[in-house]
Amino acid sequence: MTQTPDYASFPTHKDRRALVAIDLGAESCRVSLLHWRKGSPSIQLIARIPNAPYTDAAGNLRWPFRKLETQLHSALQSAVAAAPEGIRSIGVDGWAVDYVRLNAAGQPLEDPFCYRDERTVAAKNSLDTKLTPVEIFKRTGVQPMRINTLYQLVADHMADNQARRWLLLPEYLLHSLGAEPVAEFTNATHTGLVDTATRDWSPDLFARANLSIVSAPQIVKPGTIVGRLRQDICHPPVRSETMLIAPACHDTASAIAAMQSEVNDSAYLICGTWSIVGARLLHPVMADEARQRGFTNLGAADGAFCFHTNINGMWMLKQCVEQWQAEGRAAERLEFGALAKAAEAVRLPAEAIFPVDAPELLLPSGMPQKILYLLRADTGIRLSESPDDEAVITRLILNSLAHRYARAIRELEELSGRRYARIEVLGGGARNALLLQLIARSTGCSVTAGAVEASTLGNFALQLTAGVSAADRAVALRQAVQLCGQAQWEAS
Repeated sequence: MTQTPDYASFPTHKDRRALVAIDLGAESCRVSLLHWRKGSPSIQLIARIPNAPYTDAAGNLRWPFRKLETQLHSALQSAVAAAPEGIRSIGVDGWAVDYVRLNAAGQPLEDPFCYRDERTVAAKNSLDTKLTPVEIFKRTGVQPMRINTLYQLVADHMADNQARRWLLLPEYLLHSLGAEPVAEFTNATHTGLVDTATRDWSPDLFARANLSIVSAPQIVKPGTIVGRLRQDICHPPVRSETMLIAPACHDTASAIAAMQSEVNDSAYLICGTWSIVGARLLHPVMADEARQRGFTNLGAADGAFCFHTNINGMWMLKQCVEQWQAEGRAAERLEFGALAKAAEAVRLPAEAIFPVDAPELLLPSGMPQKILYLLRADTGIRLSESPDDEAVITRLILNSLAHRYARAIRELEELSGRRYARIEVLGGGARNALLLQLIARSTGCSVTAGAVEASTLGNFALQLTAGVSAADRAVALRQAVQLCGQAQWEAS
C-alpha cells in the first residue's frame, strides 16, 4: 500500500473550503460534509433523512421525491452553516434506473415511479417481442431487468407520456441546485440504453423501443463539473462560487471507486439492502453466458467497467426484524449487532441453505415464514419458529448469503477468466464479523472489511479530482481514495 498522501499533493490544495456529498438511498438519504483539519479530512454527517416509496391514489408505487428535495435543500443549508470556510463543491450519488419527468420549466411533473412498481411487467413483455433480452445485452452488456429505465420509459410510452424530458434522480437533484441537465456515465449505463462500443446513447435501441432520444440528457464523464450552485438556494448565500459535480452518480460506482485494494486479484462485495458481487474490468464481458448467469457490465468511475451480479441482501433480515417488532419482541434483541452476536452460537447442518434469490423473497411481509418454507422445500430440513428463533433465522440468512456469494465468485472467475484471491466487503456488511468469517470460509478467499459509507468516500474522492487533467487523473483518484479512507468521522 502506498503512503497516504497529504492534501498538499493535490493541485487544488490551496482551496481549503469544505465539500458536500449527498447520497440518495432507498431507505435513507444522507448529507455529509468534509472539512480540512490540519491538512487531513474530517467528515461530519449533517443529516440522515428517512426514505421509502409510497402508494399513490391510483395504486402506483412512487418515491416522495418532491418532499425529499425540500428536505435535502434544507440539509444543504445546514451544511453551509456548519462550514464557515465556505463550500468548494457538491456531489450527488444515488440509486439508478428511476427518473424525474420535467415540464418546460425544468420542474418535476410528479413524484417519480419506484422501480418496484409493477407497470414494467407489461412493458417488458411487450418490448421483448420486438427487442429481445439477448439483443439488448449484446448491445449494452446490461442485464435486461424489468426495473431498468428502458422498460420504465416503455411503460411511459404505453401511457402516452414519453415525450417529456427526464433526468435520473441524482442528476435531477444536481439540476435543482443549478447544474446543467446531464446523465453521468456510470448512472446512464444502468438505463439499458447505452452502447458499450460508443459509450453513448444507442439511437437504434431508442428507435426500436419507440422512445424519443431527444428527451434523453447528454452523457458526461464521472467527475464532470456541471454547474455552479444557485445563489438563491442558501440564505445567506455562500460567499464564493460552489461547483456542482457529477461524481460517479450511481452509488455502486462511487462505492467501488472507494476500494482500498490496489491488487488486480481483488473482487468486491457490496453488502447492504442488496448484495453486489463482482470485479472492475477494463473491458466488458459480452458473452451471452454472462447474461444467462445474471451478470451485468456497468460504468466504473475511472472509465472501466464494473462486472457484477445482483443478489438479495440484508433486506431479508430487515424484513424479519420489522415483523418481529410488530409482534412485540424485545427491541434490544432485534438490533443487527445483537442478532449477529446471538447467531454466532447457532449451529446448523451444512446443508441448511435456502435460495436467497427466490422471487418471493424480493417482496415484503412474512419473511421468516417464507425463508423456513423455502428451506423445507429445497432441503427437507424443518426448523421450528418461535420467539426464540431470531438467532436461528439470522444465522440461516447469513449462511445462505455466504453460500450464494461463493457461487457468484466462482462464476465471476469463469466468466472473466481471472482468479480472485481477495474480496473487499463494502457497505453495512463490512462491520458484521460473523458474515465476514462465513464469506472467507465459503469462498476460500482472503476477506477484508472496506468502508461502510463507501459511496460517500467515493463521492468525495471524485470531487477532489474534478478538474485534474486526464493524464494525471488516475493517480490523483487513487491518492484521493487513500486520503478519504483515512478521514476521521466526527460524532453526529
